[in-house]
Amino acid sequence: MSDGKRESTAETVDPGETAEAVTEDSPARDSAAGGPAPEDSARKDSPPEDSAPEDPSSPEDASSHKAAEKEVEKGTQEAAGEAGRSKPVRRGRLAAVIGVVGELLITAGLVLALFVVYSLWWTNVLADRQAAKQGDRVREHWAAGRGPGDLDTRDGIGFLHVPAMSGDDILVKKGTDPKELNQGIAGYYTEPVKSGLPQDQSGNFSLAAHRDGHGAKFHNIDKIDKGDAIVFETKNTWFVYKVFKILPQTSKYNVDVIDPVPKGSGKKERGRYITLTTCTPVYTSKYRYIVWGELVRTQDVDEDRTPPAELR
Repeated sequence: MSDGKRESTAETVDPGETAEAVTEDSPARDSAAGGPAPEDSARKDSPPEDSAPEDPSSPEDASSHKAAEKEVEKGTQEAAGEAGRSKPVRRGRLAAVIGVVGELLITAGLVLALFVVYSLWWTNVLADRQAAKQGDRVREHWAAGRGPGDLDTRDGIGFLHVPAMSGDDILVKKGTDPKELNQGIAGYYTEPVKSGLPQDQSGNFSLAAHRDGHGAKFHNIDKIDKGDAIVFETKNTWFVYKVFKILPQTSKYNVDVIDPVPKGSGKKERGRYITLTTCTPVYTSKYRYIVWGELVRTQDVDEDRTPPAELR
């Protein structure tokens, strides 16, 4: 009887109480049965929808996972850094090499520029000064009546005047070696063919001078035209020549142009000639530029050293 009463009582339990009992006991049953919690229980225990979900893993696993991620990220960054640094290193070395080469080129350019300035300008300044001093000494000797003769002085034999080429008077000395011509003067040949002198009854008065640098006395030789005057001044005489032939280019080994009867000039007989020689093209010494003239008259020097009409 009592068992039946218990069963009846059990069967007639209030639904609300039964639900509460079921709800309270369900976790235990779920845990024992291994099944999921009822929907109402899950809804009751679950966090609000707007809250972040919890990591299902344990704190130790999460910490290990994050540490692993950081290690991977660190390794990736280090690899990227190494790759990034390798390029700047290579670029840095290349830039350094380019910088050194650039500096060397700039230095070489400056040295070359200074050499050009020295060769084409400063040597002119020095040579002109030296020639002017020597020329003044010659004229002083002439004025004082000193000196052994008209064409015999250790400082120079006279002055060349070529109005078409230069307005300056050019001191003429013996010899065509560089040590002579570098003094800013014109020199007459002593070899390979010995030059004649203006007072000779016949001969070829052959002169050479620099075209650039060291006074560049024949720089404008290409300005001379056929028919132009060339005047040579000595202590006692003006020798006036007239240009009859120009040879713009010939071999530097062609010494026949300074023969007593210069070959290539068109002359066939001996006479009283003058020949001007210099390098060509300008700033090179590859060829020679030749100008020939023939004596047309002489004029005595007066007390005032009045120049001939060709120089006035």
